[in-house]
Amino acid sequence: MPQLPDFPPANPDYRREVERIFQAAPFIRALGAEAREIAPGLCVTRLAVRQDHQQQDGFVHAGVQATLADHTAGAAGATLIPEGTIVLTAEFKINLLRPASGPELRCVGRVLKPGRTLIVVESEVYGGPGGEALVAKATVTLAVVTPR
Repeated sequence: MPQLPDFPPANPDYRREVERIFQAAPFIRALGAEAREIAPGLCVTRLAVRQDHQQQDGFVHAGVQATLADHTAGAAGATLIPEGTIVLTAEFKINLLRPASGPELRCVGRVLKPGRTLIVVESEVYGGPGGEALVAKATVTLAVVTPR
């Protein structure tokens, strides 16, 4: 299990919000990303790599990696927000460290700095034959908003 951040959730039912984030997002459902572990300030996801996730040379497309890193970060941030609010990505940067391959990708999103209006999260994407190679790292800034 990844090291847990030490942040208290503002909503005791944070797991339901994270599950909603994955079930209600058509693009994420089509991609096949699944939440595997949820805790305050943390989300771990898994993606079984399919042929349609690959780019022309057989590696996992950068867009797939970026989507997994972004959505996992959003879910990690959502574990800390008050009920009735949502998170939206305000900014993110991703470093693609090596070609991503393997039967699956795993992403670990950890909140670095929670805030009332902005949350900063780090996501690490792992792949390769054994699933242990760090293939991408993202820093994601989330805006905490109240839907209209």
